[in-house]
Amino acid sequence: MLKNLQAELQKMGKYVVQQSRSNLTKGKQNITKDLYNSIGFDPSESKGVYSLKFGMDEYGEYVDKGVHGTKSSYVTAKNSPYRYKDSSSLMGVEYYSGKNKKFGGIFGQWAKKKKIRLRNDKGQFKKGNYKSIGFVLARSIKEKGIKPSFFFTRAFDNALKRYPILLTKAFAQDIIDILKEQNNGKN
Repeated sequence: MLKNLQAELQKMGKYVVQQSRSNLTKGKQNITKDLYNSIGFDPSESKGVYSLKFGMDEYGEYVDKGVHGTKSSYVTAKNSPYRYKDSSSLMGVEYYSGKNKKFGGIFGQWAKKKKIRLRNDKGQFKKGNYKSIGFVLARSIKEKGIKPSFFFTRAFDNALKRYPILLTKAFAQDIIDILKEQNNGKN
C-alpha cells in the first residue's frame, strides 16, 4: 500500500475540483450550480496501478471545450471535437428539456434566472415569454456554437505542472517506508 502516493493523489483531485469550480464561478457560468456540484474525482488502485479519474455532467465537456455552430464558430473552439449540425435537435430536445417546461426548458429557465427580456428596436420591453426567449437563445447557440471556457482544462493543466514533483516525492517516501519495514522484519 502506497499511503503517501494515495494521499497526494487525493490532494491533487481536490485541487483540480476546487480550481474547476472556482473557474466556473469566476467565468459566471455557475447559474444553477448543477455542473459545479457534479464535478468530482475518484482515486483508485487496482493490481498496483494507481489512477485518478475525474467526472462531471456530460454537458460540462461542451462548456469546457466549446462547440462549433452551424453558421460560425468561436476561434478558441477550433480544436473542439463537438459541433452542431443543421439536423441537430437543439431546437427540439434541448429547448424543451428541463424540469420546468413552463419557462421554455433549460434556456427559458436560464433567461428567467438572468432576468433577460425581449426588447424592440427602440430598446423597450416587448411582449414575449420565457419560452420565446428560450427559443431565441437556442437558435443563437445552435448557429454560433458555444465558446470554450476551459474551466476544467486549465485546472487540470495547472495540477500537472504542480503535482509531478510532489507525487514523485510521495512515491519515493513510500518505497523508503516499505524498505524500512522489510529490514525491521528480518532482525
